[in-house]
Amino acid sequence: MAKSQEPVTIKKYANRRLYNTGTSTYVTLEDLANMVKEGEDFVVYDAKNGDDITHSVLTQIIFEQENKGQNLLPIAFLRQIIRFYGDSMQMLVPRYLEASIDSFTKDQGKFREHVAKTMTGPSFIGLDDHVRRNMEMFERAFHMFLPFPKGEEPAGTVAPTPPAQTPAVPVAERSDDLDALKRQMADMQAKLEQLVPKSEPKSESKPEGSDS
Repeated sequence: MAKSQEPVTIKKYANRRLYNTGTSTYVTLEDLANMVKEGEDFVVYDAKNGDDITHSVLTQIIFEQENKGQNLLPIAFLRQIIRFYGDSMQMLVPRYLEASIDSFTKDQGKFREHVAKTMTGPSFIGLDDHVRRNMEMFERAFHMFLPFPKGEEPAGTVAPTPPAQTPAVPVAERSDDLDALKRQMADMQAKLEQLVPKSEPKSESKPEGSDS
């Protein structure tokens, strides 16, 4: 049966029970996890005030799956994500993660085939290199706007007398750095999109009267 294009509405009540308005039944977080895996979209609302709490519920699903021992999120990754909360670079993290997982999802057919052949051969190593290159590009962009230069400790940290510091970067230069960061992010996005084979490239027709 074809799935509805409209997302299913799930209501969460004060007793923490979840109600699927599409099937008129109560559901669990496990049921919602299965809906996600099957590609069935849904939105969760607080039954009392009507707030959209989809993000919170999806986070709970991940928490439940991780507690079952199905660990997808490495400890180092979790620690790095926590460090970004409240950081000046926080706004860039969601976009980068979306671009990375979108690229991986689009190529998952090839990755599944490679992993099925071997988990240690060249195919798997190639995947590892692909992820590493993406992270290196993003880290280079991040270091441009870190609150402290690499290796420098925040104020209040006891440390040996440092050598002469370079002057603080003027505001104008920071603005230039931001422009450069945006260009690097756009370039990184373009490289991610190049990993996905395009079906039929569209030829752009010249406007009438164009000289070049």
